[in-house]
Amino acid sequence: MSEKILIRTAEPFDVPAIGALHALVFGPGRFARSAYRVREGRRDDNKLSDFCHVAVRGNRLIAAVTLSDVKIGGGSGALLLGPIAVDPEFAGQGLGSQLIAEGIADARSAGKSIVILVGDEPYYGRFGFKCVPPGQVTLPGPVNPMRLLALPLKDGAIEAARGAMTSAF
Repeated sequence: MSEKILIRTAEPFDVPAIGALHALVFGPGRFARSAYRVREGRRDDNKLSDFCHVAVRGNRLIAAVTLSDVKIGGGSGALLLGPIAVDPEFAGQGLGSQLIAEGIADARSAGKSIVILVGDEPYYGRFGFKCVPPGQVTLPGPVNPMRLLALPLKDGAIEAARGAMTSAF
């Protein structure tokens, strides 16, 4: 009998396992990504937002999604989704989708206005993400404008999101 997979909110003690999972899935190249550069401005790398979720099987963390509080043009209420990582041994089982859906639901319930990510619209479009108009939101580094996606959680949130994205911490 295989162990059940538990989806839960990430806790501070998960941070080392999340880091190890990111290293396994993305390798050292992850540090060069523009979205990573937004998150590295955080004052406390061990602080997870309430919107981060993990999938655990037994004592093993097998998937994680990070949603970080960010400011866009100095305004609050935005989250940066990513990275989303699934241990290759468990890929293709829908864990990433479940974690993303949990994070979005919690963000909506908490009154956040928008979730932004850098990714592929064919994948993230099923959650309601759309391309941000080119040049409207900038990150600290190059980003293909067709990959900068947003999910408005409140009316007018995409139109209101203008300017540079920075860490909210």
